[in-house]
Amino acid sequence: METESYTNGGVAKEIGVANKQTIRWNDFVLRFLAFVVTLVAAIVLGVSKQNELVPVQLVPTLPPINVPASAKWSHMSAFVYFVIVNAIACAYAVISLVLSLANRGKAKGLSVTIILMDLIMMALLYSSVGAAAAVGLIGYKGNTHVRWNKVCDVFGKFCGQVATAIAISLVGSILFLLLVLFAMLSLHKNRCH
Repeated sequence: METESYTNGGVAKEIGVANKQTIRWNDFVLRFLAFVVTLVAAIVLGVSKQNELVPVQLVPTLPPINVPASAKWSHMSAFVYFVIVNAIACAYAVISLVLSLANRGKAKGLSVTIILMDLIMMALLYSSVGAAAAVGLIGYKGNTHVRWNKVCDVFGKFCGQVATAIAISLVGSILFLLLVLFAMLSLHKNRCH
């Protein structure tokens, strides 16, 4: 931490200030991690697909018929939303990384725009995680009230990929939350001095 001296009515004060280089590196690391994490989450769910033979009992007196069934991320709109949001957040993380490195706090309007977009990405990621988790939970437990059977006992690999992608994307959401929090702290420190 660096110190800067200020005089206030003839009295010198030393105030500790955060190293601007450190703040920029924190921003760089968080944005790079957000890029990697959202890319991985989009890929993990985007390539998830499983085919199985499911026994279907048509008549109780006859043996069940094996019917081919597939589970794929594009079959559920919540999973489509999840993949699209993670892809958007991934692209934004790269763009904001380049802009924040080029800006280095010079253009205040650009800094505020980046903070606002970070907040929007965080909200989108949290909403996509919630939507995918809700659908995933129905797949895992089913819903007996509406006679939706659980499917994770049949499509275990697919459900595992969904759960992994959700957990990874949640980390991405937290990274964007940290970006917003650090930006707010930086604005608060700049305003107080």
